[in-house]
Amino acid sequence: MKLILKDNVGNYTHKDLEADMALLPSWRREQALKYRLFNGKRDCTLSYLLLCQALKEEYGITDKPTFVISEHGKPSLLEFPEIHFNLSHCNNAIACAISSSPIGIDVESTERKISDALIRHTMSPQEQEQIAGDPIRFFRFWTQKEALVKLHGTGLQDNLHDLLLPQNTADIAFHTEEHTGKGYVLSIATLKQATLKDKI
Repeated sequence: MKLILKDNVGNYTHKDLEADMALLPSWRREQALKYRLFNGKRDCTLSYLLLCQALKEEYGITDKPTFVISEHGKPSLLEFPEIHFNLSHCNNAIACAISSSPIGIDVESTERKISDALIRHTMSPQEQEQIAGDPIRFFRFWTQKEALVKLHGTGLQDNLHDLLLPQNTADIAFHTEEHTGKGYVLSIATLKQATLKDKI
């Protein structure tokens, strides 16, 4: 497993974007240009380039990959279906994780405003109690839930309260990093049996 992070995106300029977009294959450049705002173009561009970097460093692959998108929006690699990857971004960071087994990743900005209504809607009573004593736990739980959903490739369902219950995560391993000084939290979800042979 390999994780690549870019967390200085606040310093990224229009000149940087122009240079990086020139490195994209035409289909990905067209995708990036569909975003109206600079941040959307930046995230689309950099997440793909991080994937290319990860593929080169982990597998020696230098070809530009093409995506295949599942029914629920989970991407896979057309040319390398045996390699699994996931991308995520927020205002403060962009993350890419690749593995030889299914993987999900989520990164969230800790600057995001969290309402009591959102906490009640997304968190179980036990999670709500822990968040009340330590608000950063919201981002820990939320990124784990998102990473889990992205691992399974099912899209967000209505059972957000139950996602992290032991019976739903018995075969799942989570890796969570709290970079509060840099304004983000990230979580990776993998299958436990895969984690034993594919350490981060």
